[in-house]
Amino acid sequence: MRKEFFRRSTSLFAVATAAILGAAIPAQAYDISAILPLTGGASFLGKAEQKSLQLAETMINKAGGIQGQQLHFELYDDQSNPQVGVQLANRVIAAKPAIIFGSSLVAVCNAMAPLMQNGPTMYCLSPGIHPAAGSYVFTSSISTFDLADAQIRYFRQKGWTRLAFMTSADATGQDAERGLNEVVGRPENKDITVVERAHFNTTDVSVAAQIEHIKAANPQALIAWSTGTPIATVFKGIIQAGLDIPIATTNGNMTYAQMTQYASFLPKQLYIGAPEWVQHDGVITLDPAVEAAQKKFFDTFKTANEKPDMPSTLAWDPTMIVVDALQHLGTKATATELRDYLAALKGYAGINGIYDFTKTPQRGLDVQGALVTLWNPTQQTWQLVSKPTGIPLDH
Repeated sequence: MRKEFFRRSTSLFAVATAAILGAAIPAQAYDISAILPLTGGASFLGKAEQKSLQLAETMINKAGGIQGQQLHFELYDDQSNPQVGVQLANRVIAAKPAIIFGSSLVAVCNAMAPLMQNGPTMYCLSPGIHPAAGSYVFTSSISTFDLADAQIRYFRQKGWTRLAFMTSADATGQDAERGLNEVVGRPENKDITVVERAHFNTTDVSVAAQIEHIKAANPQALIAWSTGTPIATVFKGIIQAGLDIPIATTNGNMTYAQMTQYASFLPKQLYIGAPEWVQHDGVITLDPAVEAAQKKFFDTFKTANEKPDMPSTLAWDPTMIVVDALQHLGTKATATELRDYLAALKGYAGINGIYDFTKTPQRGLDVQGALVTLWNPTQQTWQLVSKPTGIPLDH
């Protein structure tokens, strides 16, 4: 009935975006609707998450599914647009599911979240939202605030205490600026001075003026926060201005496609904070259960001849966590039962660390699992440069 409802919908947006993608749906499958930006400005996120969901679905079904029932993700395209996301969410909610995945963007997740006041449980795949404890909304990965905390700790302990911030004017940038300001205001960061706070619109084709202001302020490091095409504009401005200092950005840009596409104008020192999924080559020691989860993750992608990056991880752990919950609760579990199970979950080993939702509500991870990486253009990967919480490896 639910699939037929979507097929009959005559909404302009639904006709354009609500097509079910992928292989034929298994008989009597357990369907999870995932609303992702498969087109538009954030499609680099949505498509990678789509691949991750599909690989996870295949792996889970080969292992017997959910209590013997096959898992199937129904994928819908929000076009990187909050209005479309809300329309699609309303249509999914009408079928009264227990769980919905998506979206990948702060703005779309924030627009959809109010619809979940009484369920279903929603698992947003963006780390940049901050749901209220006890709500039906959960969010993926380590908070952008905690990643900013680790990055600033790394800079401070390297002796780089004169910082500049550059954030986009959209929801992602506003969230980042709140987090950055909160972190530098903590007592441990009393020696840090923010010498410039610059802003730009995501549609700007040049940020030369802002970069010149930053350069004139003589910072020792710059945190530039935006994703996709806007961060490319910032990187170009940095190179054109000859601003040769450590640059940090959000792990929303931690994709091989971007690193390849932007290779000619990437900053020489590009730092990105990330959870524990990054390959560490024995440089640090992780929980054995986390190592085992990571092996399964990387082996699954390797078998499919795929190379996972940050967006892949944003979809992977939520899938494993929700499937684990349904294995315990059964596929008849209600949205409230699922929410309550997740809210009490602790000690779960994912690729990004050990989850404890009682300690960190709605997310399960905190700064204890935050690492700092440096892009290595020679090896074409992210090199680990910190211990957990952002402490430099040489400290």
